[in-house]
Amino acid sequence: MLGFLQGFAYGLFVTCLPWCLVGLANPRLAVPTENPNRFQVLFRYCLLVPFISMVLWLTSLWGGFGPSLGGWLAGLVAVAVALPVERGWRRWRSRRHQQRLQARLAAEAERQRADRERAAREAGVAELDPARPPVGADELTLALCRAKQQLLDVRRGDLASQVDRFYTRYSHVMELLAARFDKSELAFERSRSLITEVCLGAVDTFTSMAAQARGVMGLDDEYVRRRLTQEGSQLSVEERIALKRRLELIEETDRRLRRLVARNESALTLLDDTAVALARVETGRPQASLATDRALEELRRFIEGAERYSRSERR
Repeated sequence: MLGFLQGFAYGLFVTCLPWCLVGLANPRLAVPTENPNRFQVLFRYCLLVPFISMVLWLTSLWGGFGPSLGGWLAGLVAVAVALPVERGWRRWRSRRHQQRLQARLAAEAERQRADRERAAREAGVAELDPARPPVGADELTLALCRAKQQLLDVRRGDLASQVDRFYTRYSHVMELLAARFDKSELAFERSRSLITEVCLGAVDTFTSMAAQARGVMGLDDEYVRRRLTQEGSQLSVEERIALKRRLELIEETDRRLRRLVARNESALTLLDDTAVALARVETGRPQASLATDRALEELRRFIEGAERYSRSERR
């Protein structure tokens, strides 16, 4: 064993100079790091590897045996074998680090998303994520997610916020409906179908809003107004007419969008009225056997009778 180490130390030391020359010519061939340089080559093959071979040689001197041929050959190929192994180990460690980083970023993004949803719920509005619909979402909720994605695609986040309000009202009304009626009752099915029809109409309105907003998505009203005000005297008649027509298209689309928004606001008000009406419905049986006013009257009579009984006992 000591003879093998001594031969290995000799073979390893001999390969330092050839690998150093190869590394100085092309550091990628001699250093397994991602971005190798010649300084790393000099450090590895002028200091690190000679130091390792020297330590192995000094260790093998205690046995007093000469170097073995197997150790010599192993030392000659040690660097050539160690380089791909170290490269593979570094790639595995880099991939593991990236996976941990991605997992940490995903967990952080999920935590932030949960915080936003919790803040939205506390503010009274549940935020819909089109990429991640709620668990167990029904067809209407999925339709709302698609409508919101269409509005986000045309860069109308101000209109997409109304989808979140619709989803919040719809969820609230459906919770009240499920709490007041049994799902097997005809009133539940009738109310649910009417609420769904109203919300589907709102989905159609959102789709129309996205289509109209897509028509003027490439038009910049601020740029048109700036051209008309700052460069009005330098514009030709044709260009001025074209810019005014472009501004009219933008303003006309905005008016149509405002009308559609008002239509959805009316539907939101109708859902609020439905929620209030459902909250007033009392379908459960009373827990008390007597009405509240009657129970209070009976309790007063009992107390008066108890006082009379106490006075008669003292007599």
